[in-house]
Amino acid sequence: MSNVFENAVKLVRETSQILEVERRYPGKQLVERFIVPDKVIMFRATLQKDDGTMDCFLCYRVQHCDMLGPYKGGIRFHPQVDLDEVKALSLWMTLKTALVEIPFGGAKGGISVDPASLTVSELERLVRKYTHRLVNDISPNIDIPAPDMGTSSREMAWIYDEYRKHREVARAVVTGKPVEIGGSLGRKEATGRGVVCAMMEAVKDLHLTDFTVSVQGFGNVGSHAALDCEARGIKVVAIGDVTGNLYSANGINISDLVKFRERTGGIKGFPGAEAVADVLTCKCDVLLPCAIENAIRVDNAERIQAKLIVEGANGPTTPEADAILKRKGVLVVPDILANAGGVIVSYFEWVQNREGFYWEEEEVNQRLFQRLQKAYRRVREFAEEKKVTPRQAAYCLALDKVFRATVARGVQ
Repeated sequence: MSNVFENAVKLVRETSQILEVERRYPGKQLVERFIVPDKVIMFRATLQKDDGTMDCFLCYRVQHCDMLGPYKGGIRFHPQVDLDEVKALSLWMTLKTALVEIPFGGAKGGISVDPASLTVSELERLVRKYTHRLVNDISPNIDIPAPDMGTSSREMAWIYDEYRKHREVARAVVTGKPVEIGGSLGRKEATGRGVVCAMMEAVKDLHLTDFTVSVQGFGNVGSHAALDCEARGIKVVAIGDVTGNLYSANGINISDLVKFRERTGGIKGFPGAEAVADVLTCKCDVLLPCAIENAIRVDNAERIQAKLIVEGANGPTTPEADAILKRKGVLVVPDILANAGGVIVSYFEWVQNREGFYWEEEEVNQRLFQRLQKAYRRVREFAEEKKVTPRQAAYCLALDKVFRATVARGVQ
């Protein structure tokens, strides 16, 4: 399996050469200072389960860079969470917040656990233990967690409640909360909606009309992206999740599929489409990989039929696969742009919490789309001017902003 942190570092070094960092800032070691995280927190959480037995879980929080503002990033619960993954995700968060011009740095957290293997009470105790160990490392002005894979508004509510026991009532300590305790309208749907917003900008550049979409992953990001496509009258022909893959040339009824998943726990067996081996390589115009890292690899990149890929997941394309897609002429909208909707609306939630004044969902969505569209245009213009890929352009724009801020803040 390709190492996601090594892939991220490799691309940072390559794009730094495009920016001529060493010539512009001789002797300042900006690239090395960027690659090494500011702080790595790793600990063990011991959990007594409901049956009285004990279990241990590895926990992480990586605070990558706060040059542009407080650390910001989600918390991931998944059995395959490890330190390199969390380091890569935190680095991408730094790039993402810089690219879409919000005043945050990058961080990420995680626990190596399958949340489905725990009862609700066990999961709550684990979240509270995790929060208690980090109570000196998070705050509205230091590090603001949010949901990620395997977590939701429920876990964010537990974090908020545990924090207030030990510090203060500070709604802005975490984003992605339930609306009842300060969450923003539109936050849950924001990442998926943002992916579709980026997709709509890209299809204009490709002059695609009456196009079809395939979505890999039917979690929070993939399901809301598919629902947004359906609301716009766009045909979603393929959907995949951990239980199976579906295809229908006539389009899948996404609303019915969501109801089916809620009843059964997955999409396998949905009567409105046929089972297929893979959704990444099926016939479609636009592919939205919204699942896990390294989904698009050397062994499947050649068989991808889509003309456009919009990365809803973090790091879904390996560097080797990226080169194949470039040769094939496939336009790839990179993850740090395409899936930035979540952190943008998290920023809006943080602002609303601090102001004590809350916006209507229509205003949240309008501000989200404006910010994403502006970032997309900047990436497209830079890519055309410098004759680089959109991914290289996005990295260059983000890195340049972080490097300029680093120099402005002084040598130390």
